[in-house]
Amino acid sequence: MITDYQRLAVMNKNHLWHPFTQMKDYNNSDPLIIERGEGIKLYDVQGRAYYDGFSSVWLNVHGHNVPELNQAITEQLGLVAHSTLLGMANIPAIELAEKLVAITPVGLNKVFYSDSGATGVEIAIKMAFQYWKNKGVAGKTSFITMNQAYHGDTIGAVSVGAIPLYHDVFRPMLFPSHVIPYPYAYRHEGGETKALEATLAALHNLLETRADEIAALIVEPIVQGASGIIVMPPGCLRQMAAMCRKYGVLLIADEVATGFGRTGAMFACDLEEVSPDLMVVGKGLTGGYLPVAATLASDVVYEAFYADYDEQKTFFHGHSYTGNPLGCAVALASLKLFEERNMLEGVRVKAAFVEQKLAALRHRPHVGEIRQKGLMIGIELVRDKVSREPYDWAEQIGVRTSLRARELGMLTRPLGNVIVFIPPLASSEAELEAMINILAESIISVTEGGSVA
Repeated sequence: MITDYQRLAVMNKNHLWHPFTQMKDYNNSDPLIIERGEGIKLYDVQGRAYYDGFSSVWLNVHGHNVPELNQAITEQLGLVAHSTLLGMANIPAIELAEKLVAITPVGLNKVFYSDSGATGVEIAIKMAFQYWKNKGVAGKTSFITMNQAYHGDTIGAVSVGAIPLYHDVFRPMLFPSHVIPYPYAYRHEGGETKALEATLAALHNLLETRADEIAALIVEPIVQGASGIIVMPPGCLRQMAAMCRKYGVLLIADEVATGFGRTGAMFACDLEEVSPDLMVVGKGLTGGYLPVAATLASDVVYEAFYADYDEQKTFFHGHSYTGNPLGCAVALASLKLFEERNMLEGVRVKAAFVEQKLAALRHRPHVGEIRQKGLMIGIELVRDKVSREPYDWAEQIGVRTSLRARELGMLTRPLGNVIVFIPPLASSEAELEAMINILAESIISVTEGGSVA
């Protein structure tokens, strides 16, 4: 007799194409099929429970099946599920826009909705490009990005991406961008100080010689995510922002991964009191429930588009589900929980707890570096701790470690040789400790062939 799992597994293999997944490898394994979630755990169709150790790709905030969030969607569903923002408005979209303006860095007073971080980035890029055109400034048409940057998978977002593995195949389709180094201290021979100096010098030299052709710099503030959870040295973001101001280049902050408490502040820009010209938010915006993103713009940017109809300075961009009422309603409920549960302070306390619990792993022979900002953690595994020699890609050390963690009851997804630990912000200290124990057991089992015990 064929079980439900076997039926679903066959259908999955026959019809579903998974993102960022080599399907030949995937189809040779038994697929994990999630049926439901409760708290910070997910349950598969066979009844097995797993800690959600990477917040369902970095976006879950309060856990799964949260009564307050469920209720917000249900109540809105009883009113209207969707109504376009093209030439009209809806109540949740208006109220959420006001709330976002209140909690984001000073000066970001206009909100443009979309449905994912990538589309939010696409909007920011197009806004920056058209801003200069509307201002009558010719030639400012290019962008600066940072080495190993990831900003999403639409064509514009990929054009300002700089991860060769993901982006090189599409290079003939893309517009070129200027690339400067992200300060990756662990992989810089001069350490943190020299890595910071190299980044700032590269940006200064580029702006000094080519600012008249550059529309904007886009950056993942404080933590660069998909490159391996790389944490900026203190002061880097602030100095980059100051240079952009000095040379008349817009600053786009991609807070899709870092926003909504993930770094211990509501937004990573807050950590260095930086107010960008454009800021993109997504992932945690709805608490991890529905696909809503937003691009926030300063008044200065907005006013360049605010003109008489016949001037044709309108921002001709939009999405069918922009400002979806269900998504905006649950986002409002999520932000209410942030306040009621004092979650930012909770993240800071939990981050200190996690740092202390991870300390023992730092001494393991194949743990090169543990990078952390708030509850964003990346553990870089290396073949040789002294020389920092990386594992070869073909060894799949990150994949194998993550699969071992799954066997032990926790889900995560690696970034090459970097093991990602990005738990839901609502995780208790007991749950965090249980997940860290699984991480340690998995890393030691795979890299040393042993056990924590």
